[in-house]
Amino acid sequence: MNLKLQWLRNKIASLDLQGIIISKPINIKYLTGLDAEGILLVTRKENIYITDGRYIEYVHSTLTLFDEIIVYDQKDVSTDDYENFFMFCENVGFEEHYVTYAKYKELVRKYKINNLVETDYIIEKQRMIKDEDEIKDIQKACEITDNCFEYLLSYIKPGMTEKQIANEIEEYYKQRTDGLSFDTIVASGENSSKPHAVPTDRKIQKEDIITIDMGCKVNGYCSDMTRTIFVGKVPDYIKPVYDLVLKNHLQTLKEYKEGANIRILSKLVLNDFKSHDYDMLHSLGHGVGLEVHEPPIINHKNEALLKENMVITSEPGIYIAGKFGVRIEDTVQITKSGSFSLTKSEKNYTVI
Repeated sequence: MNLKLQWLRNKIASLDLQGIIISKPINIKYLTGLDAEGILLVTRKENIYITDGRYIEYVHSTLTLFDEIIVYDQKDVSTDDYENFFMFCENVGFEEHYVTYAKYKELVRKYKINNLVETDYIIEKQRMIKDEDEIKDIQKACEITDNCFEYLLSYIKPGMTEKQIANEIEEYYKQRTDGLSFDTIVASGENSSKPHAVPTDRKIQKEDIITIDMGCKVNGYCSDMTRTIFVGKVPDYIKPVYDLVLKNHLQTLKEYKEGANIRILSKLVLNDFKSHDYDMLHSLGHGVGLEVHEPPIINHKNEALLKENMVITSEPGIYIAGKFGVRIEDTVQITKSGSFSLTKSEKNYTVI
């Protein structure tokens, strides 16, 4: 029995739903392991996956009897079949945050559903808590990220461009993982003041600052790590900012634990930054899993509590426009009594 689908069945039953239509690919992958074009139907008695004929062989090779999923080639599904899937189902759930209004109307017409019901991110909320296998994949992705960073410390030289370094990171991951979990950020000098900088042809200079935000995927699960490093020496004018970011990063790791209030954690960092006349241009962190940015969002607007086996980031950053920026980020697993970093690369001043 597929435990994730069984959980979903129990969940929708508690919401007085007789079925649910899963359209979002990442949620289908979470529930079934499938990474193909298709739609997943959980009906009164069956789990049904309808896909393009191009993926039928892949789907059959991926699913097992354990999954208890009936697979259809969409060209073989008749109008009557579609109308019968949810026969006698009064309420059927759908992913209102993913489905467009046009798609909504198509679902109503195609499946002849009496009442399509919003489900308020029920799968995304479940995905926030990682099981043992998910954590193992994230741990492996983080280990490879640490190894890549260690390699970079001997690879990066003055005269190289940001693009060269980003391409080297991508090649490193391609040979060892599913690839990048997001577009790599390599930002040097004044470019490091942009939180989402895109690598450019700017050449690394002597006595430069470089921010590298990188991550990969293992079996679909992501890692995410940022380090700010220095070429030749650490400029004195940057040290107070770096020290402030690192202090808040480490303090956040100490505060992360089951039951911790996300808003309070974020406000502590924001208040400390403001007391030094700095602001933070982005959230303190975010969830990591099949998506590199997924719930929970760690910011001062979120009143939710952390829970055991959430995997999130701590990534405080300070950015001085046109001059430089400092960000330090780890992927972190929450436990009942605390947290521990899954990315373990050195966070103190790193000079190459």
